[in-house]
Amino acid sequence: MNHMKKGLLAVSFGTSVNETREKTIDAIERELAAACPDCQLYRAWTSRMIIRKLKQRDQVQIDTVKEAFARMLADGITEVIVQPTHVIKGIENEQMMEEIRSFSEHFEKISVGEPLLSSEEDFQKVIEAVMEEQEDLEPQEALLLMGHGTEHHVNPVYAALDYMFKDLGYKNVHVGTVEAYPSLESALRLIRVSGVKEIRLAPFMVVAGDHAINDMAGEEEDSWKSRLEAEGYSVSCVMKGLGEYREIQNLYAEHAKNAKPL
Repeated sequence: MNHMKKGLLAVSFGTSVNETREKTIDAIERELAAACPDCQLYRAWTSRMIIRKLKQRDQVQIDTVKEAFARMLADGITEVIVQPTHVIKGIENEQMMEEIRSFSEHFEKISVGEPLLSSEEDFQKVIEAVMEEQEDLEPQEALLLMGHGTEHHVNPVYAALDYMFKDLGYKNVHVGTVEAYPSLESALRLIRVSGVKEIRLAPFMVVAGDHAINDMAGEEEDSWKSRLEAEGYSVSCVMKGLGEYREIQNLYAEHAKNAKPL
């Protein structure tokens, strides 16, 4: 009997920026592997567009969730722990769950860990991790975090996070999203009232990929940096994804250890 019967599948959206992948997704996967030493590590990404891009550009093949499950099956894995590196239980996470369920009869046991923000305790740990990372934030400086945002009904997580930052005493920390509410405009209204003149921009995304490079810190006039500078603010950008923070890596590992059976 094959003693490597346990598999650990790390599921990420993915990124085409190799430099940030090494510091974020790869680092989280190392942490997950260390937390589950009796498991063989596998990787799957949910963005087919990024998978295609990597195949064409770098000749690197990354599995989809279904391909990873087929690979584990072929390798004789009988028990699987799936840990997503998603931030919230949004569309990507739901699609992942559907694909996992389609394999439920082929394995003795499949357990799934929660995304990053799944409980009040998660929120507090994530806020601590962010503030530790930004401990040199000056009183006259606002921190604006750029989340992705989603049309999915879990999107209010971002507004709740913004509220909790302020509730915990970080009144100059604001959360905005690229694609939903709270928007850059909502965050700006609060920043204007606060009277600060300096803004530090940081991605609230696992990787500092295309969104961080272009939508947040890009030189085009519609980037967050340009729009804030046009309003007269002095702006600095932190190009560091959440996946680089040790505490965040640890939190994903904790979620993997607490994975619940399907």
